[in-house]
Amino acid sequence: MAMEKSIYQPPQGMVDEQNQPDMEIEIVDPEAVKIHAGGIEIEITPGKESSDDFNANLAEYMDARDLETLVSELASDVRNDLNSRKDWESMMKDGIKLLGLKYEERTEPWAGACGVFHPMITEAVVRFQSETIMETFPAAGPAKTKVVGKQTVAKDEAGKRVAEDLNWQLTENMVEFRPEHERMLWSLPAAGSAFKKVYKDPALGRQTSVFVSAEDIILPYGTAELLTCPRITHRMRKNKNEVRMLQYDGFWLDVDIGDPPKTVSDIQKRKDIELGVSAINDDRYVINECCADLDLPGFEDTDKDGNATGIARPYIVTFVEGNNQVLSIRRNWKESDKVKQKRLHYVHYQYIPGFGAYGFGLFHLIGGFAKSATSIIRQLVDADAI
Repeated sequence: MAMEKSIYQPPQGMVDEQNQPDMEIEIVDPEAVKIHAGGIEIEITPGKESSDDFNANLAEYMDARDLETLVSELASDVRNDLNSRKDWESMMKDGIKLLGLKYEERTEPWAGACGVFHPMITEAVVRFQSETIMETFPAAGPAKTKVVGKQTVAKDEAGKRVAEDLNWQLTENMVEFRPEHERMLWSLPAAGSAFKKVYKDPALGRQTSVFVSAEDIILPYGTAELLTCPRITHRMRKNKNEVRMLQYDGFWLDVDIGDPPKTVSDIQKRKDIELGVSAINDDRYVINECCADLDLPGFEDTDKDGNATGIARPYIVTFVEGNNQVLSIRRNWKESDKVKQKRLHYVHYQYIPGFGAYGFGLFHLIGGFAKSATSIIRQLVDADAI
């Protein structure tokens, strides 16, 4: 540790020499410096964020009790959101079975009875996917530009450059874009709702667009649309290495989150049965990323006079399901936005808009017909076999 006087002194006449505070620079280590000036102490550590940094992980600076209370209440809200859509999940589970992706071995009314499914839902889903991918992803590329206002040569050329750049991004740089888009087009007509998450992936260092199934986006009862939704929860699954990479990069807190719990949703169990796979060796963590309006303790919203307004502002809280270990809390509005409007990272696609948060799909519209048609086919086959 070394103590050094300030190299530069203020010009004569600018400061009273008798009342001039001594300035000292303390070199703590090669990458940390403390400046002492009178009663003020400033610590400078290159590359280290502070709570004043707009993009900082606020979980590092919150009181432990406040943090525990906040996440406990948030986890309870997420559980309530899940409970409010129990019947929806049951309908989804039954609908997946009607796709008939796996032949059903039946022992009733006798062993070897017909176990085929009518393919009406699967056929409709395949047709929708194949036709829609050609419309949304043509050979020339998915991005097109349109000149608004007076058309000029310069505007036309600028539009072509923008389209070319976007098409390069979506086809060459974002290699996951088309596969994820096709997965979304498969899920959308069947379930009625599908989501895309568009964000900058800190592990990839670029923008990415991934498909998120409807069962992994948890919305509260009464939600009409995402922009005004008070809480959007994305249930993610990441393995130990993915978690460690985000912790090492400083995006998540470097804390011990224990072992991953062996929990699988009923909908995922039904999908696994249809695909013929098992989650017995699944070592992924279930991590909830919750975009919620919060009056965050220690970071309360204030007016121009510095008084607390009591208004909840948008934040993104990431925590591990099961033990509620917090990984990050970040502001979810643009730094330059004075009204602090929520940044929306999800795109909601609906097959047919419904009464509530999720749209209507083929499971809802013709699920009963598919079930009846399946029953009739089985009876006809079994009657012929008698």
